[in-house]
Amino acid sequence: MSKGKEATACKAVLEYLIQQNRPYSAQDVFQNMGKDLGKTAVVRALETLAETKQIKEKIYGKQKVYVADQSQLPALNENEIKAMDQQITQLTGQLQQSQVETQRLEGELQNYKSLLSTEEAKAELQKTIRDVEQLTAKIQQLKEGRVLVSKEDREKVLKRRNHYVKEWRKRKRISMDIVGAVLEGYQKTKRQLLEEIGIETDEDHSVVPPDI
Repeated sequence: MSKGKEATACKAVLEYLIQQNRPYSAQDVFQNMGKDLGKTAVVRALETLAETKQIKEKIYGKQKVYVADQSQLPALNENEIKAMDQQITQLTGQLQQSQVETQRLEGELQNYKSLLSTEEAKAELQKTIRDVEQLTAKIQQLKEGRVLVSKEDREKVLKRRNHYVKEWRKRKRISMDIVGAVLEGYQKTKRQLLEEIGIETDEDHSVVPPDI
């Protein structure tokens, strides 16, 4: 590295440490300065500044930490210190509020991720409707005596029929919950939303889940 580039790197790193006035490792400085100088230049600049006593170097185990020489910084009067303390308290409160809000939003996001998407709910609903229609037709045939079946088979069919009816109601409820969630930020009516995303409801076809 040329002396000109090294001097430029030293000046930039020194100004950064004075401006931030907090301890940093070489990796911290490299990342925080946008990687404009290159890691080798940052490390060399920190070592040079420490050797020339322009900054302080502290060693903690295998970690080296660098901080601006406090004796070179202007002394703050009592009013400035109080103002900084007040600002720190204010910013700390804002940070805590932001963290709480972030946790709330992350929890809400996880809840939405666990739900079916609109397309998945539509597909599941249509599949369940077809299955129920097929089973209902088969049960009707059994009730009319068109097909002779054993008592055990009949009970199995009825059990499956009840299962699918329950699934129908459950998935319909999930679908409507999703629609309701979308409606919270939707400016039009529910009917307009259903038409826009192409959802056909049971009511559109005069269909209701049968009794169990």
